[in-house]
Amino acid sequence: QVQSKERNDTSKERRASASGACAFRFHALFVFQCSNEGPIPTMKLSLALLAATAATSSAFTVGPQAFNVASRAPSSSSALHASRAADKIASRSQWAEARGYTADAADASASVAGLLTNDDGLEYVKLVHPDTGATSEVYLFGGVVTSYIDGEGTEFIAVRPDAKMDGSKPISGGLSHCWPQFGPGEIQQHGFARNVAWTVKSMTDTSVELEMAPSDYTKEMWDKEFLCTFTVTLEDDQLTTKMNVDNKGEESFDFQAALHSYFTVSALDNLEIAGSFEGKEFLNKLAGDGGEMQTEERSVLTIGEEYDRVYTGVNDPVLKDKGTGKSLSILNTAGWEDTVLWNPYGDEGMGYNNFVCVESVKFDSVSLDGGASWTGDMALKPAALEE
Repeated sequence: QVQSKERNDTSKERRASASGACAFRFHALFVFQCSNEGPIPTMKLSLALLAATAATSSAFTVGPQAFNVASRAPSSSSALHASRAADKIASRSQWAEARGYTADAADASASVAGLLTNDDGLEYVKLVHPDTGATSEVYLFGGVVTSYIDGEGTEFIAVRPDAKMDGSKPISGGLSHCWPQFGPGEIQQHGFARNVAWTVKSMTDTSVELEMAPSDYTKEMWDKEFLCTFTVTLEDDQLTTKMNVDNKGEESFDFQAALHSYFTVSALDNLEIAGSFEGKEFLNKLAGDGGEMQTEERSVLTIGEEYDRVYTGVNDPVLKDKGTGKSLSILNTAGWEDTVLWNPYGDEGMGYNNFVCVESVKFDSVSLDGGASWTGDMALKPAALEE
């Protein structure tokens, strides 16, 4: 009888353990489904599990990065407090109930904002809008935005399938910085901003300000006194970015700048790119021996071949994707004067059919006097595709 009782107790413990593991796996699966397909209105999860998770996360601290960069700044940390978690639960519940979803389902699918670390050891900041559920991810390595998902679950920013996310090379994708050089030149291709670690100057649940200052690594190739800040803000209907360059020295210096922006597309056959292209001259880098100037005759562009084109004086592109039923306006309101279109058509390894680079560029060099500043403002505004 004693042995039977012990077996029964052990069996109960195993069932309890298995039940807890199943609950955890079910919770993780539900979050994954919600992030890819949107919330499921009929599904209802207990707030108790989420509350327990928030409570145990109150002292969560991000560990050190696992990559080695010469100019790497000290690692930061982020604590998630129980009171903030409670506020998030309340706001997400209101957002879900207004859209007909259960509060529990909204809580299960919502992400938590903060400073996190990916599986390869790279730190990134997760932004979450409390009212719409929109999210964004910004990596410290390269200061690159790698994700922008609107409140309906549509991802607009692409990262290539061959991208390295461990800091061994610049991230191939996202809103990648080209600074202080765009393309080839006196220093390394596209400059150094995309392969050094930026530091977090300030952050909230919906905004982060990153900073890049000179280091021994940067001074070896470009000995200028500069300070770059990059601010990303998740608003209710758009994602805004601000690139600011300060000359901290007394002597002037010249630079180029670009956001080498990768955007997702359902397929290139579904994509049209509108804007003030018609009648504008552009540099077709793939024509002739070393590229040639051509005139654009189309008002709406489509991509059916390899593209590497510089449209000077065009900064109002709009991506229209019939596959997603969404448009994305690239609003360059300051600094960014030109647009570069790039796609490695036919390259399966790069995933050519599911992204296009529509880059916000200051192609002509900026001469910045000592003590002066330059600003580039760009926002991404999604909308339903008009019939």
